Amino acid sequence: CEGVIYGPTGRVNTRFVANMNAKWVGDSGHMTEEFRYDTGGSLDREWTLRLNGDGAFMATAPDIVGVGKGRQSGSAVELKYSIKLPDSAGGHVLDTTDWMYLMENGTIINRSQMRKFGIKVGELVATIRKAA
Repeated sequence: CEGVIYGPTGRVNTRFVANMNAKWVGDSGHMTEEFRYDTGGSLDREWTLRLNGDGAFMATAPDIVGVGKGRQSGSAVELKYSIKLPDSAGGHVLDTTDWMYLMENGTIINRSQMRKFGIKVGELVATIRKAA
C-alpha cells in the first residue's frame, strides 16, 4: 500500500507506504497494518473484523473509539469509525469515513475523509494491492 494524507487546506501533509496482512476464519477477520511515513515515523494497527451477513460488518482496533460500522455493496465498501490520533499528532478523535473500491485488476483504491465537529480536517488517498 502507498498513499498520501492531505491536511485541511488540501495540501499534502505526509506520504506513507504500508504492509497489510489479512486472514479470515469463517465470518471473523484479523488484519495488521504497518505504516511507515516519509517523516520517519511509523504506526502499527491491528483490526478485528466481523461479518454480519447482508454485506454489513463491524471493525475494532485499539485506536478506534467504539465499533466501526461498514457495508459492502458490489465492488465498494464503506466503513465509518472514530479514530483517536496518537498523542504526537494531538490525540484528537476524528470521525472517519473510508470508501474502498475494488478495481478489475485486484487493486483497491481507498479514499478516507476525517472530520472533527463536522469539519473536514484531513483526507487520505491510497492504493492497496497484493504483494508480488
